[in-house]
Amino acid sequence: MKKIRVLVVDDSALVRSLLAEIINRQPDMECVGSANDPLIAREMIRELSPDVITLDIEMPRMDGIDFLGRLMRLRPMPVLMISTLTERGAEVTMKALELGAVDFVAKPRIGVADGLSELSTQIVEKVRIAAAAHIKRAPGLPTVPATAAGASVAVRAPPAAIGRISTEKLIAIGASTGGTEAIKEILTRLPADSPAIVITQHMPPGFTTSFAARLNSLCQITVQEAVHGERILPGHGYIAPGGKQFRVERSGANYVAVVEDGELVNRHKPSVEVLFKSVASVVGRNAVGVMLTGMGNDGAKAMREMKDAGSYNYVQDETTCVVFGMPREAILHGAADEVLPLTEIAPALIAKLSSASDRYRV
Repeated sequence: MKKIRVLVVDDSALVRSLLAEIINRQPDMECVGSANDPLIAREMIRELSPDVITLDIEMPRMDGIDFLGRLMRLRPMPVLMISTLTERGAEVTMKALELGAVDFVAKPRIGVADGLSELSTQIVEKVRIAAAAHIKRAPGLPTVPATAAGASVAVRAPPAAIGRISTEKLIAIGASTGGTEAIKEILTRLPADSPAIVITQHMPPGFTTSFAARLNSLCQITVQEAVHGERILPGHGYIAPGGKQFRVERSGANYVAVVEDGELVNRHKPSVEVLFKSVASVVGRNAVGVMLTGMGNDGAKAMREMKDAGSYNYVQDETTCVVFGMPREAILHGAADEVLPLTEIAPALIAKLSSASDRYRV
């Protein structure tokens, strides 16, 4: 059996030792080396050709973000970030995912040894996922024609308006590994008059606040973490808080968010299954479902329930997924109405909602 070759990059000797021990305990992987800063890591990558890198963010000489940006431009490869459970750590982690990191593990600020040992199952699972992920070269700086006033800045044209539609309409999105950038791709291309959007992205506590804030700064719609009991409004996107279950209920003529500390479902909290099952029950034919990149089968059965209740469902295709697990399972469950490349999902959503607007006008 070919083992997954892992290079550990971290400025802490203790963390390097612990990660190497966790990795070497697995029959299908080995730690081929460790480096205490990115400049040493750069030479070790050339020498050892690892399959996966675990990368700390805060390091001497060059921080992990600068190194990751250069690596993904010059030699794209699977990277698992080792983040800290701090506000700044969450913000920087979002940047790392944007640059092309496959996923991240959040290490505690204190009690690192015990904390990493407790996270060992998660670490090795994410190393396996990273080793199988589809990695693409990070885009370079945009090239745009010069104008009389100098080089202009490339700005994406604002999306066309959908038209006033019923507040009954709702878009439900589920994602996991690779999903933060996939969700950004869709939400930044939706107009301000979109129906309400509810989203479950597998993410631990402490990181969804930064994720929602980043999306809100980029989108025409308003994006926020879901708040228990709050009305779900058109033109807004609601992110399931990390470590909580998120579902939709009806209160009179309105949809409202239910955020609660429920049980793990399909090993996840938040779980796509929980959100999609509620959408099938409460929203029915007024829902549009979207399943994006991710490992496992979370949400596949409930997405089929959505379809059986009358929703129209889009699933991301294999070529554009970082990990094709959740979309594949949705397809196998017969939940997909259309399977599309990521860049075609938002235009398809807009076209479908626009064509339906006459039937659902208020």
